[in-house]
Amino acid sequence: MMELFTRLFQTTGLFHLTPGMVIMWLIGLTLIYLAVKKEYEPLLLLPIGFGIILVNLPFAGLMTPEEGLLWKFYQYGIHWEIIPPVIFLGLGALTDFGPLIANPRLIFLGAGAQAGVYITFFVANAMGFDIREAATIGIIGGADGPTTIFLASKMAPQLLGVCAVAAYSYMALVPIIQPPVMKLMTTEAERKIRMKKSRKVKKLEKILFPLISTFVIILLVPASAPLISMFMLGNLFRESGVVERLNNAAQNELMNIVTIFLGVPVGATMNAENFLQPKVIFIFVLGLFAFIISTMTGVLLAKLINLFSKTKINPLLGAAGVSAVPMAARVVHKVGIEADKKNYLLMYAMGPNVAGVIGTVIAAGIFLTLLG
Repeated sequence: MMELFTRLFQTTGLFHLTPGMVIMWLIGLTLIYLAVKKEYEPLLLLPIGFGIILVNLPFAGLMTPEEGLLWKFYQYGIHWEIIPPVIFLGLGALTDFGPLIANPRLIFLGAGAQAGVYITFFVANAMGFDIREAATIGIIGGADGPTTIFLASKMAPQLLGVCAVAAYSYMALVPIIQPPVMKLMTTEAERKIRMKKSRKVKKLEKILFPLISTFVIILLVPASAPLISMFMLGNLFRESGVVERLNNAAQNELMNIVTIFLGVPVGATMNAENFLQPKVIFIFVLGLFAFIISTMTGVLLAKLINLFSKTKINPLLGAAGVSAVPMAARVVHKVGIEADKKNYLLMYAMGPNVAGVIGTVIAAGIFLTLLG
């Protein structure tokens, strides 16, 4: 009888439990805690945290190739490039390009803030990561979760989970990370600069913008097509005014569904064997480095533009060039208000903020073109 019970116990997950799995449970529970209690990117961190727990339950088999439920979510949704582009469809439907169209020079701030991506790429490669892993780590500096996942699934699938968690963690920590950097890089007088009132953008301009952007960006960087095409299609839904049902579906139901099918399998890539390695710590550190550098270069570029421009830009807007929409724009507005209570920067900050989304996608496309 004892032998029977022993054999029965050996078929349970408890018998095959390892300390690493328990550590991963704690990491998953921590992400769930941060999502629920602190509301740090809850739409992604909560399913990612649960996915981490699931993949570290012995014998559950949810990531078994060809058979596991979460493996199918990952294979057909992420590896086959379906879910991240669909999320970009929803993002496009939620995005107003009006502030960027009204003040086109703000697009340079979105481009300048991508310097952290490229600088971190070279630093990561110098630290011993192979060139494809370095590109995946560098893209974290754009603070764009779907783009990070899209690139990681192609360039370094083994780093997908940790890079996704890093990207979404830093997106959630924008209000903590960015203000000290912004204040360090600017004087109080610069933070008080008031932006010139923007002109009113015509509906025709808003309709033409996604069409022209699609042609220009995809012709120049074809590898960015999966994300850019869906991003601009979603925006065309929004601005056309004739497909309200499609626009609402892209913003709400579809966006919510694919978010679920994105978060859980991303978490499920983080088993103890892959995650509990020294290089994971370096990835988080490099991701933070990339994000800080992106913030700094965005601010510096705004100050450089001011040297050659009669109409000054508040340098804080450069910090909104990272892709954390709309969190980075809100942080810029908050820091500006601290310097001048009547200095409303939110609408202006949305210009470089949405430009940063485009810039990060282009950066991912360049990496895929050169290294893919």
